[in-house]
Amino acid sequence: MHELPITESLLKIALDHAKKGNAKRITDLHIVMGELASMVDDSIQFYWEIIAKDTIAEKATLHFRRVPAELQCMTCFEKYHPTDKELVCPKCHGVGAKIIQGEEFALESIDVE
Repeated sequence: MHELPITESLLKIALDHAKKGNAKRITDLHIVMGELASMVDDSIQFYWEIIAKDTIAEKATLHFRRVPAELQCMTCFEKYHPTDKELVCPKCHGVGAKIIQGEEFALESIDVE
């Protein structure tokens, strides 16, 4: 359920930027989500349709771009992409890893008219 406050933040940011640009309508939002981010696209879309109603963002399309996870083993320093949520290093089978990418969540761009 943490998608609701996140979706509310997305709407606020979009409306604020649209207002500054004197936009009549928000058409698209481009959202970047890391593979390891705990947000669910469908939940964000569901909440968006409810909270954006009767705003200039009501008919905006949400576009989600997923960033694949990349980890670095803290034992052998091998960089790798985990498979099936398995975080074990494929080279040395170490279990300690640093996340290089994959936890991102950001509003990348907003399209307006």
